[in-house]
Amino acid sequence: MSHSAPDLDPADVGPLLGGLSAPLAAISTRAGDVSNAQIAVAITAASIVPQRPRLIVQIYHTNFTHGLIASAGVMAINFLETSQLPLIWQLGMRSGRDGDKLEGVTFTTGATGSPLLEGCFGFLDCRVVNAMDGGDMTAFLVEAVAARTNGGERMTWREARPRLPRRWADEWDRKISGEIDVSLNTMGAIDPAAWAGRPDP
Repeated sequence: MSHSAPDLDPADVGPLLGGLSAPLAAISTRAGDVSNAQIAVAITAASIVPQRPRLIVQIYHTNFTHGLIASAGVMAINFLETSQLPLIWQLGMRSGRDGDKLEGVTFTTGATGSPLLEGCFGFLDCRVVNAMDGGDMTAFLVEAVAARTNGGERMTWREARPRLPRRWADEWDRKISGEIDVSLNTMGAIDPAAWAGRPDP
């Protein structure tokens, strides 16, 4: 199924979407013997029931983490603390296909088997309950099975961006520019099939 929409002026869209800045988080998962983590900035609360937290986490098809999550049906959302700026580079600028991105990162294993990164502001250990394909990405609806707030100061992308070294910021911009080109070519190719479901962790 293909869907097309008109291209909008970024000057009109930017001010509207800028206020939706989500907490900066490392999405981690484990499928079989393989663990991985990536930086994600598209995370949205999806429940008003405090004791049953659900979120929507967007993961792009091209990311190595996507296949692991689709296979295992689990992930942990590790909300980064302001002191963890280096993780943006380590987890966000290369693919897990090219090596172990968690090498040197201290973590424990959560109830789902997903890595829980030490020093984070806090985490939600989650299982996938549904998903919607967006052509270039999948919007995973997840439900937390465990949670902990560690403290510190939570980081957002808007706050982190000015603190990045110039080299990191330039490389990030080049990376995002390439990913936008991929998205423009794939976001219309939506698979309407429902989430097949995975066994509970």
